[in-house]
Amino acid sequence: MSENSPEKNPAVIDAEIVEEAPSAPVEVPDPDYSESGVPSFDHVRDRIEQRYTTSLGSTELAGIGGKEDVASLDKKIADRDKAAKDKLAEIRRAMREQ
Repeated sequence: MSENSPEKNPAVIDAEIVEEAPSAPVEVPDPDYSESGVPSFDHVRDRIEQRYTTSLGSTELAGIGGKEDVASLDKKIADRDKAAKDKLAEIRRAMREQ
């Protein structure tokens, strides 16, 4: 016998493996719908609120619903690009003069 056998090591307990009997799956009804498939009021309200907040977020991201419209944002970007090009040209002129 080896050193780890149950007869020599009192801490080792010999046990048998018992397989569990298969149990029937429990069907939990979907809380958002009734047995006949009609959605609950809470489910409908949540879906409407979700679509509303999604549409609000998309209009904010597009810049349509805010204080500034898309055209004014495009103009600001163009003005900033023009100012950057002018500043770069000024720096290049100053470098040539030195």
